[in-house]
Amino acid sequence: MQTSPLNLFDDFTYFDPRADIDVSRRNLPHWRQEGRTYFVTFRLHDSLPQEKLVALRKARCEWLDTNPEPWLPEQRQEYHKLFSEKIQQWLDAGHGDCILREPAIAQIVASALKHFDGQRYDLVAWVVMPNHVHALLTPRPAFDLGKILHSWKSFSAHEINKHVGRSGDVWQHETYDHIVRDPDSLWRFAKYIVDNPSQAGVQVDQVESRIKLT
Repeated sequence: MQTSPLNLFDDFTYFDPRADIDVSRRNLPHWRQEGRTYFVTFRLHDSLPQEKLVALRKARCEWLDTNPEPWLPEQRQEYHKLFSEKIQQWLDAGHGDCILREPAIAQIVASALKHFDGQRYDLVAWVVMPNHVHALLTPRPAFDLGKILHSWKSFSAHEINKHVGRSGDVWQHETYDHIVRDPDSLWRFAKYIVDNPSQAGVQVDQVESRIKLT
């Protein structure tokens, strides 16, 4: 994956700033447009130190107060650099129990991701890291991204708890998601997913992953 075969991405529909946008927010802003492709990240409940999260949420709230939506491209870039990229760096540091290192548990998550692929959504690429998951997907018509993510997390949490013989939270409640804006962005996200294990110092044969470009 050294150069971007953009002709493979001709069938994708990208973010349209002129079309209707459904924006919701819990702690994070979530933008939705029908038929678009999304890069999503969800993480284990213990994957980030609580003190770092508290400081990050305070900084994010202050930034959002001074940068109301809609954002200019440079504001969106600044937001991701200050917050999304920082979260990813902390995740790659391997905080928490990292139970997804166990092959049987990683397979539970992989099975959840693949279960409705081609029916409710189309997966472009995904990887199960030791304490988080990345996926690049396009929901099919009438299927909501939020409900897809809830289904993945709910099913896998139940199965993981059953496997380890415990109860309680498995995943952090909120998920990070980004609408893919153009073919170059789609390629960068797909490449990021493929490269994430090596960037985090994890052997590729120790993670569940797939990329599907055709």
